Amino acid sequence: MAQGKQKFKAQRPGGKKAPQQHKHKGPKKGGRVIVPKKAQVVQQYKLKKTLEVAIRTHIEQEVTQRASATMHKRLSVLKSGEPAQRHGAAKKT
Repeated sequence: MAQGKQKFKAQRPGGKKAPQQHKHKGPKKGGRVIVPKKAQVVQQYKLKKTLEVAIRTHIEQEVTQRASATMHKRLSVLKSGEPAQRHGAAKKT
């Protein structure tokens, strides 16, 4: 047996670990979508989504047509995904 006291406490290589942060426990914010297992239900869900997109784009087109018909200036709709081109910018060819 070893005799006497240890002079130092053994340490693991890599130093000390950072203290863990306490995360909020409970339900998370936002909607949850549970994907169904049946293929028919998945197809119905996809069809519903495509119809919603088609209806939304049709309504947007109809509103822009009516607005451009009533206004004396030409109406232009900018989409957020596409960057607007500047008048003075040179085009690459």
